[in-house]
Amino acid sequence: MTPLSRRDFATLAAFGAADALLHPRALAAAPATAMPAPAPGWGPGGRSGWPTYDAAIVIDNLATPGPFNVPDSTAAPYTAEMVANAKASGITAVNVTLSGGGATGSAAFESTVRNLAFLERELDAHPDAFARIRSVADIRRAKAERRLGLIAGFQDTTMLEGDLRRVDLFHGLGVRIVQLTYNVRNLVGDGCLEPGNAGLSAFGREVVTRMTTLGILVDVSHCGRRTTDDAIAHATRPIAATHTSCAALADVPRAKTDEQLRRLAAKGGVAGIYMMPFLRAGGQPTGDDFIRHVEHAMNAMGEDHVGIGSDNSITPLALTPAFRALHAGFVSQRRAQGIAAPGEDEQVFNHVPDLDHPRRMERIAERLAARGHPSARIEKIIGGNWLRLFGESWGA
Repeated sequence: MTPLSRRDFATLAAFGAADALLHPRALAAAPATAMPAPAPGWGPGGRSGWPTYDAAIVIDNLATPGPFNVPDSTAAPYTAEMVANAKASGITAVNVTLSGGGATGSAAFESTVRNLAFLERELDAHPDAFARIRSVADIRRAKAERRLGLIAGFQDTTMLEGDLRRVDLFHGLGVRIVQLTYNVRNLVGDGCLEPGNAGLSAFGREVVTRMTTLGILVDVSHCGRRTTDDAIAHATRPIAATHTSCAALADVPRAKTDEQLRRLAAKGGVAGIYMMPFLRAGGQPTGDDFIRHVEHAMNAMGEDHVGIGSDNSITPLALTPAFRALHAGFVSQRRAQGIAAPGEDEQVFNHVPDLDHPRRMERIAERLAARGHPSARIEKIIGGNWLRLFGESWGA
């Protein structure tokens, strides 16, 4: 790990994070497959549950035990309800976003450090519920111990402030997944809302090279089309779009084209389908919308390259008047910051209502089984493909 600069160490120390954050803890592509007809015995009046769910390694590659898609999501500790839902979920590991949302300059670095310190405090506060994930072995251990593994991840690179050494710094602090850009332009490349669509910068190429050398998974979920293409081409290890959708079904800025999905798969990568409003042209999405995107991605990429990145909290949304007001304010704030995407609306919420349950991953498995997908394929979609990718991206 590159030594911390005096400035970086002073900032870490100022937030009381130096000791907490430095706490030590470590399939081949399938051809496109025609989607099968529903299997008998499933659906209304049929059997329910997916019998091997509790034995499977289940990974949601963008989720959190706590609040999500709201302001100040790390302002308060996880509640007892959040911890209980995490333990009951049957999920083995989640990628938790800890980058400073919407911040730039030194504020991005400082808020990211605070968020990393928050995760460490929650890990220490709930050792029976949560496990620190820095390797595939850690994920397998979390499964054996029936704890939810928390993977430190970023959805931007503004906290680097143009300093390549910080890639080493954050890797040393346990970060294992980094999205190159959010919706707008940064020093690495262009986000999906940036009209210039300029692709990776020279610095961005250095960042991708350093990430893949160290063993940090490159994420292109919110990246612009050219930045996505450049990252796939430049990376020397497989990369991911941890939470995205299929442009062929709903052509929104965050969605990936079939050609991009195929290129991602050709280099061993994985696309995770989210549970966001962008699954359809307008209105609240449904579980049917979600499954359509999963199946379309499988047809484009093959079953070894599709996963789930819900972009949700494990605890379901409670659409109370207070939450509705909070959500409306959050959408308004994002519009003012210029990072709101088309489709973000005060009356459309960031979830799929009929899948919004702590055991949503089991419900997804049930739906896939009801449509005739075999168990081996379902196990790949709900976690196996991510596990394989982590092994190839992070190393041993």
